[in-house]
Amino acid sequence: MEHRPPDNPSLIARRLSDLKTLPRPVYGHAESLPNKPLGYRHSHPWVQLSYATQGVLRVQTSSGLFLAPPQRAVWIPAGIEHRVRYSAGTQINSLYIAARCAPRRESSCKVLEVSPLLRELIRDFGRFPVAYDESGPHGRLVAVLLDQVANAPETDLMLPLPADPRLRRLCSALQAEPASQEGLQAWALRLGVSERTLSRLFRQQTGLTFRLWRQRLRLLSALPLLERGDRVTDVALACGYEGISAFIAAFREQLGATPRELFPPR
Repeated sequence: MEHRPPDNPSLIARRLSDLKTLPRPVYGHAESLPNKPLGYRHSHPWVQLSYATQGVLRVQTSSGLFLAPPQRAVWIPAGIEHRVRYSAGTQINSLYIAARCAPRRESSCKVLEVSPLLRELIRDFGRFPVAYDESGPHGRLVAVLLDQVANAPETDLMLPLPADPRLRRLCSALQAEPASQEGLQAWALRLGVSERTLSRLFRQQTGLTFRLWRQRLRLLSALPLLERGDRVTDVALACGYEGISAFIAAFREQLGATPRELFPPR
């Protein structure tokens, strides 16, 4: 006999991790989450689109770290082990999509742009009854929502993580101290390999040069600091930028907005 989950929305939200199937091809809920990180790895038999209308989401898998400030969302394919972290007051609107209905076919996580239309569709869908009428107006809106997700552009707001334990040690140290000026030569001496070997390994395992990887790390490290209200100048210095103008230029290039535009003063 096929397992049918209950139609009670709050019960489904509480037991989401225990479900074998979703009550509808697309399920969504909105909730305000406390500052309590999900420090354990878990996976779902369905696709998850994690979107924060407020705050910064951090999704980590074995291969990378994915950050989603407002107007971005993280696409998590079915079966991918991940853990999620977020700051206090983060407002989450997540979509859970049955794998057979997934509008995208990527096998790895992606950070997607959320257009104003997609944002409003996600918000509206969060107010739908769990057992919405798939052949009625709600079902037609779901079709539009999935079409918008399918066409959402990808962004570079992810930090690839290497598998090599030596590179893991290097990357963990820089993640803990993004302002560090220690270069590849110093790390090569510390790890007992040549600088050329370390450079080659870094490119092979991350797809980026060491310089580009560190630039991306610094930019991504700035997002949670900006979100909590730190001054732009302080954030730039804390993340290793020599001046605020260089930081703002890099920020605008990657996110299409200045820090103040993406995180306006409260």
